[in-house]
Amino acid sequence: MLRKRGSLIFCGTFLFVTWNAILVLLLWGRPQPGQPGEAGQEQGAPLEIPSDDVVGDVLRMADTFEAELERQKEILLQIQNHQSLWEPSNGNKVKAVAPEQPIIPILVIACNRVTVRRCVDKLLQHRPSAEHFPIIVSQDCGHAETAEVIRSYGDKVTHLKQPDLSDIAVRPEHKKFKGYYKISRHYRWALNQVFRTLSHSSVVIVEDDLEVAPDFFEYFRALLPLLKSDPSLWCVSAWNDNGRDGYVDPGKADLLYRTDFFPGLGWMLVREVWDELEPKWPASFWDDWMRQPEQRRDRACIRPEVSRTLTFGRQGVSLGQFFDKYLRYIKLNTEFVPFTKLDLSYLKEETYKQNFEKEVYSAPVVTYEAVKQGQLTGPGPFRLQYSSKDSFKMMAKNLGVMDDLKSGVPRAGYRGVVSFISRGRRIYLAPPPGWSKYDPTWS
Repeated sequence: MLRKRGSLIFCGTFLFVTWNAILVLLLWGRPQPGQPGEAGQEQGAPLEIPSDDVVGDVLRMADTFEAELERQKEILLQIQNHQSLWEPSNGNKVKAVAPEQPIIPILVIACNRVTVRRCVDKLLQHRPSAEHFPIIVSQDCGHAETAEVIRSYGDKVTHLKQPDLSDIAVRPEHKKFKGYYKISRHYRWALNQVFRTLSHSSVVIVEDDLEVAPDFFEYFRALLPLLKSDPSLWCVSAWNDNGRDGYVDPGKADLLYRTDFFPGLGWMLVREVWDELEPKWPASFWDDWMRQPEQRRDRACIRPEVSRTLTFGRQGVSLGQFFDKYLRYIKLNTEFVPFTKLDLSYLKEETYKQNFEKEVYSAPVVTYEAVKQGQLTGPGPFRLQYSSKDSFKMMAKNLGVMDDLKSGVPRAGYRGVVSFISRGRRIYLAPPPGWSKYDPTWS
C-alpha cells in the first residue's frame, strides 16, 4: 500500500514538471522581437517584427500558462494533503495504523481489606494499556484504611464509593448471611455504574482478594469477540474450579474449555447480558443465583485449563469455605500465552460440542479403583463413568476434585463431563453416552 501511494506522489510530481517544461520550450521556440530565428538565418531572410496576432497569441499562452500553474499547484497541494496521512513522521520509521482495540474496564469489588493493594498492584504490573484497560475500584463498607490505600494510586485507578451503607433487614435465619446481602447490593450498584453511568459495553470483574496472571488481560481481550458473537456464551472466566497443582496440565496453558458451570472469580460479561440480569438481580447469593437454569438458560462460559486468577483471601463472608482444602492450592498460570494470535474458533458451540464429545466417548472406560490406585496403562485420556448423583460425588471427592453441584451442574463441567489430570493422565469423569440434560435435584 505504501509503495502504491509513493508511486502516486511520483507520478503527480512528474506530470507537473513535464507540463511546465513543455510550456517553457514552446515559448522559447517562438521568434523574439529583434532576433532572427534559426530558419531565417539559414535562408538569409530579413528580420521581421512580430505581428499583432503573434503578440496576442503569446499573451493568450501566458494566460493559459498562468491558469495551468494554478491548477497544477492545487493538484500538488491535494497530493501533499493525502501524503500526510501515510508519510513517515520520524526518521525512516513508517507510522503503523493499529487496529481499533476495545476498551475493557476492570472492576475491582472492594470493601474493608487493605490487602486490595496486592490485587491492584498485580493489575497495574501486568496491564498493557491504561487506555484500553481502565481500572475501576468500587468500594463498599466505608472502611477508611481501605479507602486510603485506594486513594494512594491517584489517577491510575478510578475510585467509586457505594453510597448506600445502610443496614439490610433479613430474615432471622439469614442473620449470619447478611454479608452476602450487602455484596449483592454492591454488585448491582457497581455494575450499573460501569454500564449505565460510564457507558461501557463490557467489563471484567475481580474481587479484592484476587491476584492475576501475566496474560490475564491478553486472555480477556482475545475472548471478547467470541463472547459478543456467540449467543450460546454468556461469560468468560479466568478460573478453573479444579485448577489445583497436579490436577491441570501446565504444558497446555493455552487450552480453553466451554463449561456449563458459572465459575466467577475473575469473569467478563457484556452489557446485553447485564440488561437481562439487572431487573431481576437477587437480594443475596448472587453467584449461586447465576447458576440457576432460569439465568443460565443453557448458555456456557469459557474457562481455562490453568487459572488466570488466584485467590489469597481466606477471611471473608464465606469464612474460609473451600479455601484450606482447595483454593489455596490453585495453580496460577505463569507462562504468557498470546491468545490474540491464536485461532479460537474451536470454542464455537457446534464445533466444540462435536469434538469434545468425540474425544470423551472414544476414550477407553476405566474403573474408579484403577484411577485411584494409579494402575492405568497408556498415555490417556481415559473415561471414568458415573451413573448417579451419589456415584459422581463419591468418585469426585475421593479423587480430589470438587464434588458439589449447583442445580445439577458439577463445577467446571460441560455436558456433565468434568476434565482433570490424575497422576499425569487426563481423566474425563463423565455420564453415560446419550446424556441430554442436567437434573436440578442433584444439588
